[in-house]
Amino acid sequence: MSLLSTLAPKKGAKHSPKRIGRGIGSGMGGTATKGHKGQLARTGGTVRRGFEGGQTPMHRRLPKFGFSNVAFATEFDIVNLSQLANFSGEVTPEVLHQNGLVGKGLVKILGNGEIKKALTVKAHKFSASAQKAIEAAGGKVEVIK
Repeated sequence: MSLLSTLAPKKGAKHSPKRIGRGIGSGMGGTATKGHKGQLARTGGTVRRGFEGGQTPMHRRLPKFGFSNVAFATEFDIVNLSQLANFSGEVTPEVLHQNGLVGKGLVKILGNGEIKKALTVKAHKFSASAQKAIEAAGGKVEVIK
């Protein structure tokens, strides 16, 4: 049985830190592990992110392209027909929100899956295939403005 006073880390588990910049006798040489000359050997010689040594950086060499409409884009919460199969009667965005299918935003119904019941579905937008499938099952589609 060992006493608390005799506990010690395993042999080789602890190392003394490198003593950098303490001369030749430290074993780290006269350059203090920084090599000879160059930006990284100097005090304050850090290289900022994306810096390529004076060469025109990648983000300036590559062309800008495309178009992003993020500021004015309309985000819809998506519901598939397969998810509507569990409902009966009238399905509105409020009902979908209460059942945890969508948030409080705009709702779009997509035609993925099948629907066999006649439902009255109210949403902000419908895909053409969803509208066709709902009406083929005897249901009604109402677009909310």
